[in-house]
Amino acid sequence: MRFLLSLVSHVISAAAALLIANWILPQVTLRVSGFVVAVVVFAVAQSVLGPFIFNLARQYASAVLGGIGLVSTLVALWVATLFPDGLTITGLGWALAPLVVWIATALGGWILMGLVFKRTLQKHDQGKKGAS
Repeated sequence: MRFLLSLVSHVISAAAALLIANWILPQVTLRVSGFVVAVVVFAVAQSVLGPFIFNLARQYASAVLGGIGLVSTLVALWVATLFPDGLTITGLGWALAPLVVWIATALGGWILMGLVFKRTLQKHDQGKKGAS
C-alpha cells in the first residue's frame, strides 16, 4: 500500500511540477498531446536515475551529493524531451526548469505523502493490526 501511494504521489507531483514549469518559464513547452507521455517518462526516469546518480556521486564525487536531486531532475527532464510532442525545453529553461521542477516535486511529494496520504496509511496499518 505504501509503495502504491508513493507511486501515485510521485506521478501527481511530477505532473504538477511540469505544469508549473510550463506556466512560469517561457522556455518550457508542454503539449497537451504528449502530456501523459512526458509525465510518465519524467517520473520513471527520475525514479530510476535518482538512486543511480546518487550512488555514482557517492562513489566518485561525494562533494556534490547535496545537488543530486537537481542533477537527477535535469537528466530526467532531458530524457522526457527525447519523446516527441511532449516536453520541449530551450535556452535558459535548461538552467531554470530543473530548479522549478525539483522544488515542485519535493513540495508535492511532501504535501501528498505527509498530509494527504498519511491518514490512508494509518487506516491501512490499523486495519492490518485489527485483522491479526
